[in-house]
Amino acid sequence: MSEENNQFTFENPEYRKTYWHTTSHILAQAMKRLHPEVKLAIGPAIENGFYYDFDTPQPFTEDQLAELEAEMRKICKEKLKLERFELPRAEALKLMEEKGEPYKVELINDLPEDAVISFYKQGDFTDLCAGPHLDSTGRVKGNAIKLTACNAAYWRGDSSRQTLQRIYGIAFPKKEELDEYLAKLEEARKRDHRRLGKELGLFTLMDEGPGFPFFLPKGMVLRNTLLDYWREVHKKYGYVEISTPIILNQALWHRSGHWDHYKDNMYTTVIDGEDYAVKPMNCPGGMLVYKTEPHSYRDLPLRMAELGLVHRHELSGALHGLFRVRCFTQDDAHIFMTWDQMESEIQNVVRLFDEVYSVFGLSYQIEVSTMPEDHIGEKETWDMATETLKKAISAMGKDFIINEGDGAFYGPKLDFHLADSLGRTWQCGTIQLDMQMPERFDLEYVGEDGGKHRPVMIHRVVLGSIERFIGVITEHFAGAFPAWLSPVQVKILPITDRTAEYADQVRDVLDKHGFRVEVDHRNEKIGKKIREAQLDKVPYMLVLGDKEAEGVTVAVRSRSGGDQGVMSLEEFVEILGEEVAQRLAR
Repeated sequence: MSEENNQFTFENPEYRKTYWHTTSHILAQAMKRLHPEVKLAIGPAIENGFYYDFDTPQPFTEDQLAELEAEMRKICKEKLKLERFELPRAEALKLMEEKGEPYKVELINDLPEDAVISFYKQGDFTDLCAGPHLDSTGRVKGNAIKLTACNAAYWRGDSSRQTLQRIYGIAFPKKEELDEYLAKLEEARKRDHRRLGKELGLFTLMDEGPGFPFFLPKGMVLRNTLLDYWREVHKKYGYVEISTPIILNQALWHRSGHWDHYKDNMYTTVIDGEDYAVKPMNCPGGMLVYKTEPHSYRDLPLRMAELGLVHRHELSGALHGLFRVRCFTQDDAHIFMTWDQMESEIQNVVRLFDEVYSVFGLSYQIEVSTMPEDHIGEKETWDMATETLKKAISAMGKDFIINEGDGAFYGPKLDFHLADSLGRTWQCGTIQLDMQMPERFDLEYVGEDGGKHRPVMIHRVVLGSIERFIGVITEHFAGAFPAWLSPVQVKILPITDRTAEYADQVRDVLDKHGFRVEVDHRNEKIGKKIREAQLDKVPYMLVLGDKEAEGVTVAVRSRSGGDQGVMSLEEFVEILGEEVAQRLAR
């Protein structure tokens, strides 16, 4: 495999995947050398690196991971040739049984009878694998390998099966690239929303409710400020707001199709002898609201928005701060329209997305997700809807990539992957076309011809999960939220007790202008007060001494720019007011 050929560089996603997959085999070989009693499960390449699952009772320590890394470097230096070979089912089973690898035996037994059963051998190590791989362990640069974490994982994602230890790793062709990547990981660690959420008093997660976040007072200020903006922008774009119940009877979920396609993620209960379900989505409630009154073509498009609390059962091992929870608020909207309004409505939603994401300084990439195997409705209808999505965004001059088979079961969709300040991507916004649910709920409108017609609908979210979006922007801004969004916008720091009264007067003035203000009246040195206000990531600090009290001025310090000098209180009010009004993303 010639590295001079551009095909064999990290710029090529297939080569990158092959490189990481080979490195996972090097990890497995190192494991068997150092811990021969450990059983092998699977070891794929993933979006950022690779992992391998091992059956061993205890998680690996940092020292053990370092030992594995050292052994991996030795294997790279040995430049072992990777050789592919195939075996009939019986011989393949015998080989894995002799090696004492029960997980490999199970995988072979699950393969179709006519499947080609392939293995890769490198020195004294052989693994069941479909490939592909690099031709030699020497292709992997041993000094650019890093094992990054060890977490518990269920065999085949089934919580009733064996708990395994999953070791994650990353590898690059050059050590400089590894160092750059690890620096980004360290920056991401500093920005971890779980740590910042605790330090800044935003939210907490408790053993009494795994996956059910608690928002604290400052977190609620942040959340409500975000939702105030959400309501403002939705009013601007012609939406009306509704609210639908959290619990609805099971018959409704059968009617919507969710019971057949989503029941494993739903919580259920019994009320008065009748089966009910806690809503995992807001859509069916929106259908019922539409049916509360007759509609004419003159009413369309009808844009109904909802901040709906939904519950979805997630495996405990999948829970992750605010990013993966069991209870969250989805900023849904359901748009009912005629067929000829579809393209313009899609574009109207995208314009709303552009406005919202720009406020937070977030760019995005669009994916068009097409018909999945588990779908309802005719292929011809799906094809027409998919082409409409493509046409609508192409007409706006926007690029997209195709994500085959990842549409919702009722229609194709556009997924908006946001890029944060570290270049990481987050899937938040979605626009889903749906021709099926209006049919299932027998939705109608009276057309210009006086006849009854079926509307088409769009499901869409801008922020996605409010909780998850708060996690995203907490990491994006590293907890240093823009002034308009910050739970505390100004911290007033009196230098001595003599200026305490003046500090309260300044607070009252700022409070009357609608700013969120705190006064630090503690008997501490001013340097400590400033440092702690900076740790709290407050946008502005007003330092008040005798001179400021006498001159009715304020000494302004900003979080990002340091000392801003002394100015009148009126001047500071004007500066902060302008920054908040413009919702500057800084």
